[in-house]
Amino acid sequence: MGLYRWCCSRGWRQIRYISLIIIIILCVYVSLWMTLKHTGSVKQGTSQKTILRENAVLNSVLKNYSLSRDQACNHPNLDPYHPSVMKYFYDVGPLKCDENENWIEVNNGSFWIKASAKSKHEKISCDYYPIYRKDEYSFKVGDKHTFTEGVIKAPTDVIKISCQSGLFGPKYSNIHTTVAFDKTVHERVNKATYDDLYMPLNVLMFGFDSVSRNTWLRTLPKTHKYFTEVLGGILLKGYNIVGDGTPQALLPILTGQTEIELPEARRGKPGAKVVDGHPWVWKDFKKAGYMTQWGEDMCWIGTFNLRMLGFDKQPVDHFWRPYCQATQEIHRYSKPFCLGSERRHKVMMDWVKDAFQMYQNRLKFIFAFHSEYSHEDSSKLNWADDDLLGMLKFLENKNYLNNTVLILMSDHGARFHAVRESIQGKYEERMPYFSFRFPEWFPKKYPSEFKAFKENAGKLTTPFDIHETFLDMMKFEKKNTKPEKLPRGLSLFRPIPKQRTCSDADISPHWCACLGWNVTSSDDLITQKAAKSIVKFMNNLTTNFRSKCHELSLKSIKNAMVLQSNPYIARYLGSADTDGRVPKESKDAIDKSALYQITLQTTPGDGIFETTVKYMANNDKFIISAQEISRINKYGNAANCVYMDAPHLRQYCYCRTA
Repeated sequence: MGLYRWCCSRGWRQIRYISLIIIIILCVYVSLWMTLKHTGSVKQGTSQKTILRENAVLNSVLKNYSLSRDQACNHPNLDPYHPSVMKYFYDVGPLKCDENENWIEVNNGSFWIKASAKSKHEKISCDYYPIYRKDEYSFKVGDKHTFTEGVIKAPTDVIKISCQSGLFGPKYSNIHTTVAFDKTVHERVNKATYDDLYMPLNVLMFGFDSVSRNTWLRTLPKTHKYFTEVLGGILLKGYNIVGDGTPQALLPILTGQTEIELPEARRGKPGAKVVDGHPWVWKDFKKAGYMTQWGEDMCWIGTFNLRMLGFDKQPVDHFWRPYCQATQEIHRYSKPFCLGSERRHKVMMDWVKDAFQMYQNRLKFIFAFHSEYSHEDSSKLNWADDDLLGMLKFLENKNYLNNTVLILMSDHGARFHAVRESIQGKYEERMPYFSFRFPEWFPKKYPSEFKAFKENAGKLTTPFDIHETFLDMMKFEKKNTKPEKLPRGLSLFRPIPKQRTCSDADISPHWCACLGWNVTSSDDLITQKAAKSIVKFMNNLTTNFRSKCHELSLKSIKNAMVLQSNPYIARYLGSADTDGRVPKESKDAIDKSALYQITLQTTPGDGIFETTVKYMANNDKFIISAQEISRINKYGNAANCVYMDAPHLRQYCYCRTA
């Protein structure tokens, strides 16, 4: 009986405990099931589990993201080596070019046969041909000249050289570039006194296409370490793009204006003209007595040539485009990214070094922009690390940086690389690498300007600010320190208010990295309506080309985010005290509109688009702008049918003949 009573009493308690646990589990399960039923099971795009995971990633990568009252814009402090992005990068190994060394050495406006080539081959005889710019789309080859010995002064920046060893020995042929002696340019710059310049300094801006601040740290670590730790370079941690693609990044820097504000230059548009008349900042530097130099590789998709009509006249004193065009056809005879034994990126860096040697005591404005590694595959950028480091060390050891503002930069983060579809990749696109380095003596001569610059490095800055900074270097004018409305562009040599917002800087919400987004469901009713409105908007853009372009349909919603507004900005009314130290806030201030950022896929063609739309709750309408639609996967030849007639529509057009 004792054992029976013990078993019954103890067993009954255990049964009650187990039953209670089962009931609790069932309640939780039913509650979760009802929640999922209410929100809708997501069959396409984002599942509830994905939403939770993505928000967790978002919280992780934005670990130091804060909405501070002290500063209106706080950019996220993203981990360059976060697992969510590192899976998209890989070790590319060394770049191996032809083992047979190039026969010709080029330096400082001259060229000669290398001693190593002479010792390896029989008597070498060479012919060289000067190459000239004919127009924006072609070049011309000059008369033949022969040499066998000595140092030859380059007649032009670009030279074709062909050599023969003996009568029947090996041959060599290649196209080389340097900064040739130009009497006209030297006469002009030698007349300059630079007395009217506020900061008589060289400007060297060297950049890579599509490199976020974090990708630069991942792929160019040696250069970044030397630049910041040895040279004392300053990184702009609040630098934010203002538009989509390279033109929208470089035009504000080089002209102070957006493409829309400048004269029409797009192909196929009524009244379109070449871009010669744009207010290029190198024109201002040239008037101030500077030698000017500009170059970008991948000239077949040049920044001002792909969609725009390019230049009629050569825009700068030394122009890279003729070399790029002349070498285009011979790329196939060398290993990828090489010209013989030379790495193509190093040729551009040597071109920059030649400019410093050719114009040693004259001021220079130099902008070199390299794209072919980083435009589509960020990992390959690592190939340039050692050579870029070598260029910086050369300039420093030769004392050229003692009179130079050195700028290392990019236009934007990755747009087509796979990392772009990650949450962190979206932020990184909006936060490219941009940095300055000043001579060691600069802080003593310009203490207030240097102090302002260092403080501004942590604030919201834009391409418009770089343009204003260039203008201040030439002429530092007194300006109203407290204007009624902040100018769009603010010089980095003047204090930038902490309360500057993306709106003040003319950055649309689509591009503003100051904002916080939360992942939302693809089955959300507003998200679905927004996606359909976007596709309808894109179809309207191609209506006049319907005989050539398919009408697109929504295939899937890949992800969607809704803007989480800064509550302090919404509630702030002004100051409650005369000193401006105590804020006055409204508890009832509510923004009835919302911003949705949606990544969707269309059919036919499987185009992937990222778009920011504004939802107006009052009338259940969406505001959509073509400037805030980004095509984030490649379309290749699928839009060739509108290439000449409407190149601006290529991202939306899937040709019926494709």
